[in-house]
Amino acid sequence: MIYLDNSATTPIDPEVLDAMMPYLKEEFGNPSSRHYTLAKNAERAVEEARENLASLINSKPDELIFTSGASESNNFVIKGVADYKKYYENSGNHIITSKVEHKSILQTCKFLSGEVYLNKEKNKPKSYVPRKVKSVKVDRGYDVTFLDVNEYGQVENKSLDEAIKDTTILVSIMWGNNEVGSLNDIKSLSSLTREKNIRFHSDATQVLGKIHIDVKQVPVDFLSFSAHKIYGPKGIGACYIRNKMKDTPNIDMTALIHGGLQEGGYRAGTHAVHNIVGFGKAAEIAKREMKEYNSKIIELELETRKLLKAKFPNVEFLGDPKNHIPGVIPVILPEIINEMLIEKLSNDVAISSGSACSIGEPSYVIEAIGKKIFSNNFIRISLNAEISSKEICNIIDLL
Repeated sequence: MIYLDNSATTPIDPEVLDAMMPYLKEEFGNPSSRHYTLAKNAERAVEEARENLASLINSKPDELIFTSGASESNNFVIKGVADYKKYYENSGNHIITSKVEHKSILQTCKFLSGEVYLNKEKNKPKSYVPRKVKSVKVDRGYDVTFLDVNEYGQVENKSLDEAIKDTTILVSIMWGNNEVGSLNDIKSLSSLTREKNIRFHSDATQVLGKIHIDVKQVPVDFLSFSAHKIYGPKGIGACYIRNKMKDTPNIDMTALIHGGLQEGGYRAGTHAVHNIVGFGKAAEIAKREMKEYNSKIIELELETRKLLKAKFPNVEFLGDPKNHIPGVIPVILPEIINEMLIEKLSNDVAISSGSACSIGEPSYVIEAIGKKIFSNNFIRISLNAEISSKEICNIIDLL
């Protein structure tokens, strides 16, 4: 099979797997235990991984906590800041996000705004995708604004500026869109909120290791990541928290999991050492190979776009043609029905019709950029550097 769904997940790098194996076998200690060698080895491994990730984004290691992935990090930041600002500081209750965020942002914000979906269907089959739901409202005391985006799926400064209120406590805008690949101008957007003393969060899981991130140059307060987008293991991610200090809990936000002092008191529970080590190694490799990796990915992307255009004259490429995630090719092919195509090619090639978290549903991102009538013709091709030019040609022929 030719794998072209790398925005959903990537294959694990052999170097990453080798780094993880000792912590699944002989190095099984709990890093929160004390004094004996196994525990110290585990603690050292966790902190080395933290340093590798910090080096990739130019942060201090103390500013990073490990989570189970970007979805958890997104939930943690939004709920944690919302709870702290409203109930501890009484400083506001307004949150701003966009209509094209990952579902872990959108549904968290809808939850806080009081929206609840009750499934009313019975006798659901095993492969059930919920469709008929009843929406009800409860008063949780939060006000959320969902911003419109431009034709590329990007949030513009003017739109954000006009949405800010005296009660605004947090803005959450993704760095790179997971469906159409467009990059937001996060430096400009976060600078705008910094001027108004409003916290800024970005889901950066699609751009980590693919574009240069320097938190000393971009005034974000929070970032979310997942390891499995950069050839690391699934089930591990991280959250960047600006100015967090080691062993100092509750910096302007409520803890995610109570019950221990792990991760500075933000997230109690025993560390998944093997996964953390894998994430650290993946971050180390990403920093080491980013320039060479991107050069190859961009070359493959240009070749793929050229071949698609030659084979399908009616093809339409979505997203920002200049400012997008390298290797992500979102296309509308009017000649095909995406779900039928994906199923027909399922033994030969892996492609997607959008986000893995929205499987079986029309793309709300495509709707937000004004392409709703083509939602059944949309596919996302996301490359990795192991794909050959010959495989690209084979894929076009299969399509």
